[in-house]
Amino acid sequence: MRRPFRFAAVIREAESAKSWADQARRLEDSGFEVLLVPDHLVGARFAPVAALAAAACATSRLRVGTLVFANDFRHPAVLAKEAATLDVLSEGRLEFGVGTGWMASDYASAGLPLETPRVRVARLAEAITVLRGLWSDGPFTFEGEHYRVTELDQWPKPVQRPGPRLTVGGGGPRLLELGAREADVLNITTRVLPDGSGPDPADSAPGAFLAKLAAVREAAGDRYDTLELGTTIMHLGVREPGAPAAADTRDDTPQVLLGTRRDVVDRLLRWRDDHDVSYYVLHDEPDLDAFTPIVEELAGR
Repeated sequence: MRRPFRFAAVIREAESAKSWADQARRLEDSGFEVLLVPDHLVGARFAPVAALAAAACATSRLRVGTLVFANDFRHPAVLAKEAATLDVLSEGRLEFGVGTGWMASDYASAGLPLETPRVRVARLAEAITVLRGLWSDGPFTFEGEHYRVTELDQWPKPVQRPGPRLTVGGGGPRLLELGAREADVLNITTRVLPDGSGPDPADSAPGAFLAKLAAVREAAGDRYDTLELGTTIMHLGVREPGAPAAADTRDDTPQVLLGTRRDVVDRLLRWRDDHDVSYYVLHDEPDLDAFTPIVEELAGR
């Protein structure tokens, strides 16, 4: 099934409440469907819950979400209640993104242990079960290796039923398999090094991205057609026709979009039509001016 294009942009901060609201309204007016906030403890970034509530209050159609909540920073019972409240206050416009947490500096600065990828993915899998259980009707009980919840019936319940659309973001094989089984939206990224120091440079080639798509299709099985595939645009270079072409060793993946506006549009169409990648997240705010005309052309198409 060919899905229509959807576009989101990561917005990290603003100098005032008015500036934040203006940025949210700009996205809404330009054809972007979602404003996304990252979740890190270090760096110049707003905290996600308050920022998303403010963006939702400033808009009427724009969806708001995280790319992505770091599961290790909050117990899923706490996160379930925050998310449900956001969904109510936004009138059902929350896109709930969650991942394991990965950036070593977040953990080191806060004195949190950075467990192995295997442990963090197992913990996330349990957290997804708890989140969905607490969004459902009635009391919920769960006992796992990492979390225990007993007869907990939270209020409010989300407006979206049975809960907000769940986005899982990541690039490692365990996380992609979990997302293929459990997510509504899968944001496929470059794999992160196990020590949390940054993306793995060996995982950025076109072949690696195609291999992930194949692995997701296999892991999703019969639910593949219900899964929305997306990725984050990490490098955008739109040039005027006739200008010299830029070079990038990661070119020809949907994470790197170089060329004229027509080139970029054609590449997005190819990745959607040939490989089912229909949801694109703009990573860098300075690229908004160059990318907005492309969004205006393709959004919903």
